[in-house]
Amino acid sequence: MCLLAASVFEIGWPLGFKLSQTTGQRWLWIAVALLCMALSGWLLWLAQRSIPIGTAYAVWTGIGAAGTFAIGVLCFGDAATVGRLLGAFLILAGVVLLKISG
Repeated sequence: MCLLAASVFEIGWPLGFKLSQTTGQRWLWIAVALLCMALSGWLLWLAQRSIPIGTAYAVWTGIGAAGTFAIGVLCFGDAATVGRLLGAFLILAGVVLLKISG
């Protein structure tokens, strides 16, 4: 559960940075980004107590990358080309394979 929460907060910090550039509340969103970084790192640290480091890190970054990609497409109009969607799918497939193989 800690690893999933860490991964969600991993999505939060690039979102906070993006919102700091696109809203009038720059410092609020920078503070949110920094809080997400801290929580993400702390929860990853907790998760690594019971999950191998390589698996934990790959899941953490994979969910963070794919989640951030999805938010970019859904909320900010980022391109959703076949290649980009396939890349996100492959990231998630790799995360699932690492998790079920370990």
